[in-house]
Amino acid sequence: YHGGYITHMRSEDDSLFEAMDEAFRIAKEGGVRLDIYHLKASNRKNWGKAPAMVAKIDSARASGLDVGATMYPYPFSGNNLGECFPDWAAENGKLMDNLKNPETLSRILREMADPNGAPLCQIEGPSAYMITDFRKPEHAKYEGKLLSDIATDMGKPWPETIVALITSEGRDLSKINFTMSEDNVRMQIKYPWVVIGTDAGGVDPDSTKVVVHPRSYGSYPRSLGRYVREQKLFPLEEAVRKMSGGVAARLGLRDRGLLREGMFADVVVFDD
Repeated sequence: YHGGYITHMRSEDDSLFEAMDEAFRIAKEGGVRLDIYHLKASNRKNWGKAPAMVAKIDSARASGLDVGATMYPYPFSGNNLGECFPDWAAENGKLMDNLKNPETLSRILREMADPNGAPLCQIEGPSAYMITDFRKPEHAKYEGKLLSDIATDMGKPWPETIVALITSEGRDLSKINFTMSEDNVRMQIKYPWVVIGTDAGGVDPDSTKVVVHPRSYGSYPRSLGRYVREQKLFPLEEAVRKMSGGVAARLGLRDRGLLREGMFADVVVFDD
């Protein structure tokens, strides 16, 4: 049925290659094309995997598997602050209960800080994470601040700071992760099988009340300005393809993405 498998892979860091192999296997056995959202080698100790990561995709494509990927043009990602907790802590919707149980909380804090444990936020440390989306007035001063600075202000170790913030807010928070390599972004985004996305909802930078990842409104201007006009990584025409026809083709949208008779007239005009 001309279907496709879009995956946010099981791992983008320590188990990156194993996750890629799993994604390849699923696509092969399913007989569908594969798109990896959002191509990266995360955490400093994994940055050196990026060349082999793209080589694996090239090899899979050469063998006949239809593999592509999306990227947002920034060396930092975004997700929830709760990602710093071990996975088991939130199972069955019990996170808040577990954070209030002294015995369970002790285990959570111990695992969060264990340098030899599962790759949580201890790998990069608290200075790699900017915390956002506070709603309690008493936390407004922390909006857009690094976890390390918030911990210093609160006088707590960073794992206990995370617990205090989430239990006080009564909800998870957002964070921006400075855990990617700009050199890798530049290298990866040039590949013809990479198209450009945002991985975010649309946000108006003039009216948002909280700090948001700039990919929400800046992915396409940054691609054109930084990587085409300033750094000349690829031609303007290739950038436009990566943002329009290339994306439509990967998503199987046959009536959009090109200036062609019978297609929707979604036209953007700009002066470069």
